[in-house]
Amino acid sequence: MQTRTGSFPIGFRRGGGEWQQDLPELIAWAKANDLGVIDLGRDGDVAAQVVFEAGLSVGSVDLPDWKGMISPDETTRDAAVARSISYIEACAVYGPMHHFVVMLPEDPGRPRLENFELMIESYSALAPVMKANQADVVIEGYPGPGALCCTPADLRAFFDACPSSVFSINYDPSHLLRQGIDPIRFLREFGERVTHVHGKDTELLAENLYEFGHEQPATFVPNFAFGGWAWRYTIPGQGSIRWGAALAILAEIGYAGTISIELEDANFNGAEESEKVGILAGARFLAGC
Repeated sequence: MQTRTGSFPIGFRRGGGEWQQDLPELIAWAKANDLGVIDLGRDGDVAAQVVFEAGLSVGSVDLPDWKGMISPDETTRDAAVARSISYIEACAVYGPMHHFVVMLPEDPGRPRLENFELMIESYSALAPVMKANQADVVIEGYPGPGALCCTPADLRAFFDACPSSVFSINYDPSHLLRQGIDPIRFLREFGERVTHVHGKDTELLAENLYEFGHEQPATFVPNFAFGGWAWRYTIPGQGSIRWGAALAILAEIGYAGTISIELEDANFNGAEESEKVGILAGARFLAGC
């Protein structure tokens, strides 16, 4: 399965559901449904071989110790860097690899600038290893507790400090939209840094925004699973992302990667059958864009 605009291969990020834990069975399901890409977790050094031998592509693998890389403890940081280097080299046996990361600090309560400096120190140490192994770090801007590199301002500062091409972006427009950042403008500015894309959307709930605002939790109602009070993550096509425009920009700048459905949608997550429906519905929507 490919997108109509750009002919980008479509796959999915392996989730935590029980049905996705049997990798050979998961691969068989993917192939039966014309999905050619699987994003792996921290087991890429082992699981990638199984995926490649089945004739599929690996979209990304997770770098093993996100929080340890941004720890205030030097010993912890050094250990995380060493573990990452070993993992990068082990994965490189299978060819060039995208190493997915969210810049989550071990101590989100520390001043952001201090955590930013720790991040620069640790990731700078990975640059020569990444380059030697034809790998890169793909940064997702999930705005979790204390997370860095989620906004244009943070990313500009990161790339100024770490200009090497081994540092790139996972374009997940759902995180941008929930923060109020224009995902199309973002892509026009940072598109040449994008080497991996997540297929995920965000629905903005105007009535709830009026009722609850976005500064405080609602008092009388729970937030959405995979969302807040005035927004929620969805599969592509059920939110507000202009996917046709995004794909056109990616095609224009020569994006050569894949698009992986990341299923985080309260309407589909939970049961095996509904998760399968959600992944395929999102993929088919993108195939028509």
